[in-house]
Amino acid sequence: MLKIPIQVLVVDDHQLIIDGLKSILQGEEDFVFVGGANNMEQALSFAGHHPVDVVLADINMPGNSGIEITRKLKHLYPEIKVLALTMHEDISMITKMVEAGASGYILKRTNMNEVLEAIRVVADNGKYLGREVQATMMDNLGTDAAVKVMADNEPPALTSREREILNLVAKEYSNGEIAKALFISERTVETHRRNIFTKTKTKSIVGLIKYAIRQGLISDELKT
Repeated sequence: MLKIPIQVLVVDDHQLIIDGLKSILQGEEDFVFVGGANNMEQALSFAGHHPVDVVLADINMPGNSGIEITRKLKHLYPEIKVLALTMHEDISMITKMVEAGASGYILKRTNMNEVLEAIRVVADNGKYLGREVQATMMDNLGTDAAVKVMADNEPPALTSREREILNLVAKEYSNGEIAKALFISERTVETHRRNIFTKTKTKSIVGLIKYAIRQGLISDELKT
């Protein structure tokens, strides 16, 4: 089951980026900003002395690149998930980052809702390629690099929390009742519901339940 809250370390040589992400993460119930690092030495030191679930890592940094940082982090702390958050969208960078051990790759111009969703997915042992990154992969279909990356990155799956909410939706719980049952806010429930509809490509509760039954996502008692 997905551990809540998700503890996030941001690695970027621009302190403004770290401070901005800190402000956003602190406004979310299921995240904790545990720290920021401007280089590999700081990142490795922090990860060695503090609990970290997900590292948001830039690629283009002085000294050691995000690719090198990811490789070192995964070697020393394999349980930590790394999510690339960068300006680079070329296929070679995506491939190198994934080969280094990153569980996801998104661009800095991505809207924050998708960034938060990407963190949730990789924290839940999933893989995540941002929508714009997927477009790059499509543009390079047939190349060895694209085939390798796409083979290891399924479409975004529902997180453990989203599956919990899906089961409660199937039981006809309201947003308020779901919030109370899971000890989260109604705003968070609504965000999860939007993500569930987006991921399952459904537009109604009926369509969502049919999809969930086909995929085996809901409890057996709800199928009768």
